[in-house]
Amino acid sequence: MRPLDEVFARLPHSSFRSRFRLGERERAYLEARSLSTILAHAGDFIERRLAPPYPDNDGKQTPMRGHPAFIAQHATATCCRSCLAKWHDIPAGRPLSEADTTHIVLAIERWLRAELARASGSRPASGPSRTRP
Repeated sequence: MRPLDEVFARLPHSSFRSRFRLGERERAYLEARSLSTILAHAGDFIERRLAPPYPDNDGKQTPMRGHPAFIAQHATATCCRSCLAKWHDIPAGRPLSEADTTHIVLAIERWLRAELARASGSRPASGPSRTRP
């Protein structure tokens, strides 16, 4: 598994990954619920859509909009098993481990925190939250 600092250093160099931003609806959804709720949703999405060794519709299972976690997954290359293999060095063809799932949710959290800070003009809070997804 590739360290998140390394992944996040590479992401801005991808024109595809760097174009993702939360829309007004996704930002409002996040603000109305809470980051911990959104991360719980993300954990559920990961378990249902990415955890199997060969997920159904791999490469097309993550929508491009509609939920903050979906946008974050595309922005962080945690949207499908081939992106996880390429960007995060999490191999396809085996179920995701608990460590893999935690890594993915932490990537989503890091991006969401940075996106919220970007939108508000402040610096993102350092480190992951204390709550577990």
